[in-house]
Amino acid sequence: MLLLSVLSYALIQSLIAPVLPVIQQDLGTSQSTVTWVLTANLLSAAIFTPILGRLGDRAGKDKVLLVALIALAAGALLSAVAPNIAVMLVGRALSGVGGGVLPLAFGIVRDELPRERVAPAVGLIAALLAIGAGLGIVLAGPIVDLLDYRALFWLPAIAVVVAAVATHFRIPASRSHAPGRFSWVASGLLALWLVALLVALTEAASWGWGSVRVLGLLAVAVVVLVAWIVVETRSASPLIDMRMMRAPAVWTTNLVALLFGIGMYGLMGFLPAFMQTAPVLGYGFGASVTRAGLLMLPLSVAMFVSGLAAPRLTYRFGAKGVLVGGTVFAVGSFALLTLAHGRQWEILVSMSLLGIGFGAAFATMSNVIVAAVPAHQTGAANGMNANIRSIGGAMGAAVMASIVGAHVLPSGLPTERGYSIGFAVLGLACVGAALAALLVPRNHQHTAEPTIADESYAEAAVAGAPAR
Repeated sequence: MLLLSVLSYALIQSLIAPVLPVIQQDLGTSQSTVTWVLTANLLSAAIFTPILGRLGDRAGKDKVLLVALIALAAGALLSAVAPNIAVMLVGRALSGVGGGVLPLAFGIVRDELPRERVAPAVGLIAALLAIGAGLGIVLAGPIVDLLDYRALFWLPAIAVVVAAVATHFRIPASRSHAPGRFSWVASGLLALWLVALLVALTEAASWGWGSVRVLGLLAVAVVVLVAWIVVETRSASPLIDMRMMRAPAVWTTNLVALLFGIGMYGLMGFLPAFMQTAPVLGYGFGASVTRAGLLMLPLSVAMFVSGLAAPRLTYRFGAKGVLVGGTVFAVGSFALLTLAHGRQWEILVSMSLLGIGFGAAFATMSNVIVAAVPAHQTGAANGMNANIRSIGGAMGAAVMASIVGAHVLPSGLPTERGYSIGFAVLGLACVGAALAALLVPRNHQHTAEPTIADESYAEAAVAGAPAR
């Protein structure tokens, strides 16, 4: 049930990216407005992922998971029947509430499974999240060819309904509950600074990075972020424990997630368009949506395989070794994509390398987080890690949009140079992720073994001391 829930959420997020032009034409809206079909979902998920993670820790993960799945299904169904862009955006925002399935799934795994099965299960869930992002791009074309774009909402909605029914009857009631009251003030401040930040990053390409609106929103985001940190630091029952966030294993892993998010989502948002460009412009393959998705299929396959292998690799080489190795594969992929993208086999090799790197790193990051925090903070910590990855994704998409948009032909179409520079910048973000991975404490190098569930290990990890 948990795997189906996570995969359905990831697909609902990613299936839409390749078909935005189809949605724009069908609903009669502008290009700038239709991009909010993606942005509204991202904003909602950024807000509700840590909030539902904390509610699950306090009120019961099984109950809150059911609420998240109902919201996810309702949003998908509303989007499927949307008669106009406004209704579509409401549905997409409602689907974003389903982002809460991620921290809740991590928490349920740690609560219910034997200690020797926790690390592999967490790795599989994290890998499925990354795989779903790539798989959505692959499946979108065939589904639209056989049915229409609204099936991209109907099919995942059906899967979510099945997962919700199974959750109600099969997921046991949570046995661990975090003490204290839920902070609505902290939740409101979190929502405000995330909205301000992500709206600014998403709209910067069209408004201009130096525009009053973008700079004003960024200033608001910084001020409210500081206020949120102050409130959380002084709270007896914080939404996000700032002491937890300061733990070496947590902040370094979150930094890796941010930089990897920039690379991953920046690429997925623009590589399909690159491949669909007519070769007459000097680049691209004139690929259909389906063919472009197939060229990215190695990304999903490699993510799945490397994600499954991550726990064993972590035990053998350590979390730091796996994270650094994953970033090396990602850097190599972007280097190839920047310098050699004129043949289809070059895209296939690049996607394979990227899938190996992303799959192993995402699975390992989740296990480091689980090992570094007490059991009652598992949901909130992993929710924040997923949230930071989403913020990185918004940054990556915004940076790519600005770079590609600044290099256009008289016809208004992007040039090859714009894409090359953009791919290089995403590669630099992965170089930064490699440097951040080097900062992950070495005492987390064997988190795949049974000691992961030992509470004394988690407490020692938070304190930055060696586990006994």
